Parts: sequence; structure tokens; C-alpha cells
Amino acid sequence: MWAPLRNYLRLADACEDLESITSIDREQEVEPGTVGLSEKGRDAIWSAVESLYRTGTQPAISLCIRKRGSIFLHRAIGYASGNGPGDLKHEQRQPMRLDTPVCLFSASKAVTAVLVHKLAEDGLVNLLDPVSYYLPEFARKGKQTITIHQILAHRGGIPGLPANEPLETLYNPDLIWQLLCDAKPIAVNGGTLAYHAITGGFVLGRLIEAITGQTAQDYLDTVLRKPLKMTYFRFGLEERYQHLAARNYATGLETPFPLSAIVKRALGGSMTLAAEVSNDRRWMSAIVPAGNVYATAEKIGRMFEMMRDGGKWQRRQVLAPVTVQRATQEYGSLTIDRTMLIPMRYSAGMMLGADPVGLFGRNTGRAYGHLGLINKFAWADPEREISVALLTTGLSLLGHHLMPLARVINRINHYCQ
Repeated sequence: MWAPLRNYLRLADACEDLESITSIDREQEVEPGTVGLSEKGRDAIWSAVESLYRTGTQPAISLCIRKRGSIFLHRAIGYASGNGPGDLKHEQRQPMRLDTPVCLFSASKAVTAVLVHKLAEDGLVNLLDPVSYYLPEFARKGKQTITIHQILAHRGGIPGLPANEPLETLYNPDLIWQLLCDAKPIAVNGGTLAYHAITGGFVLGRLIEAITGQTAQDYLDTVLRKPLKMTYFRFGLEERYQHLAARNYATGLETPFPLSAIVKRALGGSMTLAAEVSNDRRWMSAIVPAGNVYATAEKIGRMFEMMRDGGKWQRRQVLAPVTVQRATQEYGSLTIDRTMLIPMRYSAGMMLGADPVGLFGRNTGRAYGHLGLINKFAWADPEREISVALLTTGLSLLGHHLMPLARVINRINHYCQ
């Protein structure tokens, strides 16, 4: 593509020699036939990923698919840094590898939700209790009846922080907590669905601290990271690993009005701002329960595979089967989300698929998982016996990548029957 046009569209320079920038997990990828799938299907899925990469909107992509517990496809393509819009020509390009940590953004909510459901499993909380039962100061401004379950399901009535709150607030959890305690809810009866992009996570993180006496980071280590034997699976990254993180890029044209207003209401800013914040070392060093878990595709896929298998991982029962059921059971029917202005289905912590078509493709009514800032997907589909993680580094709401992205999802569902 003509360089000025590529710069105007904010696109990465999609390498023609895709094989040279592709990593394949040849040790763990099983022969497709052993899980009832085909080589043709695997090739078709990866071909769709390559087409998505060629759009230039995703400087790096990683994908991990398990079928019946075995890794069917685990690959990465592109550059983790050095080849995105705005990068300098002389900057060294860092290849995207299978073990490159990626910020999950809102897919982090699924992780935090699992932690809260584990508290319930252990009898430490009742999800139907008001938040204020455990955190009395939350009752201010009429919030005394808002339950933990409502917060998990985006029906807690506090979808956003006050307008024009400075970015630095994200790194001051005590200030955020005071703002949330002082917030006047838009509803208190659980009947209003409005996506809590950041706020709900801080409430749940505070709850974890109050109940366990641990930080949310330490509790995550105890419940998930160590039992599932994972490295980066934590809020933020340890300083020694931060230079390895995949860089996020705002790609494509700026989001037009009125969609830009919806994005700002949900995120508190633009896609450009979201990319800048996520590449900041302060973000990588913070605990943002709704937005900054770092993981690889294989590792977040590992969590969803554990859930798909009834809470079991390698013969270890990480969660009770009933806990998985509670975490994935629909709460309310398909409803227009007042934050995102689109119809959504949620459980207490997960985004749900739908029939005949939903977030995770066609005929995914039993699927559950979460999106991360539009173009990151992680989900499990018990019907197809699969768990999937598709991580990307381009932040773009509208553009020519949407059809290729949909094709990736559709081919996964079509060939993984």
C-alpha cells in the first residue's frame, strides 16, 4: 500500500513473507484427526487469520484453540512492537511470539469474576448479598441494596467514573474507591443493564481484599495462576517482564461520531487514548481488575478450558462444577446495554453467545467468555467442546478488518463442530 495512505489509515506494514513472521507450536499442536477435526479445517482457520493480518489493522495476532482438551492450533503472527502505526522506521521490530504477554483489556473481567465466584464456592461471600454488607461505605448515595451479583452482571448502576476524571486516577485505587462510594447510581434494582467498563472491577477487587486480607493480585496467584501453572497470568506485569509485552496500537480511521461518544462513555476516552494508557509502564504496574490482566493466548485459553471441563485442570479440581455453572448461567435475557447501545447477554461475569448468531459467531448459544476492547476474544463452547483465545494488538472499532475478523470466528465454529 502507498505509504502516505497507510499512514493516514493508521495501518501496520503487513509483511508479504508471512512464513518468516509466523510462530507455530509444533510440539503441542496435535494431529487434527486425533480430536475429530481435519487438516483442511486447521489450514482454513489459519488462512483466515493471515487475511486478518494482511488488513494492517492488527500488527500482531496470536490464536490458541483446544478441542476436547488438546491444542488443535496454536500460532502467532506479526510483530509485538516496532511495526505499528506511529513507530519509527529505525525502531527494532520485535516478533510476536507464542509466549509474548498481551493485555487482555476487558477480558480481564472474566478472570476477576472467577475469583469472586471462588469466594462464593468457599462460603466466604453470598453473591446475593449487598456489596455494603462487606464494604459498608459503599452504601452511600442510595447504593445499600446493590448486590455483588448485580455488579458482576453489569446491573450495579455505576457504569462509569465521573466525567473528565484525570487518567492518573486509574493509579490511585483509594481515590477511585471514594469516587465509587460517592457515586449516585443510575438504578439500584438490577433491572438496568449498563456495561461497567472499569468501575465494577474496582468494586470486586476491593471486595476480594476485604474478604481475604490479600490483594487481588495475591488471590489471583492462589486461585488461578499457580494451580494452572502460568507465568504472566496476573494484573499487570512484573517489571522484569514489561519490556516483553506486546504494544497496543490505535489503528484505522478515528472512530466517527456518534460511535466515538459511545466509546468515550464506555472507556472514558478514545481508542487512541486507550492504546497510550495501555503502553504506559504505570498501567503495567497497576492492579486494574476490569482491564489489565496480561496473558498469552494459550494461558487465557487454559482458564476457559478448565471451565469447559467442569473446573478441572490436569486432574486437579480448580473450581467446583457448580461454580462454573453459576459463573456462566444467563442473568436476564437478551437486552439492550445502555452503555454500548447493543443487545447483550451476560452471566454473572461472562459475556454469552447467542443463537442464531452472537459475539462468538453462529449458533453459540451455550458459549461463554469475554471480549477485550473489541478485537480480543476468549471463550469456551461446551457444544463444540472447544476453548478459544484470539488476541490482537490493533484497537479499531470500524474498518475493513471487520469482515476478515468475522471470517476467523466463523471458520473456527464451522470446522470445530
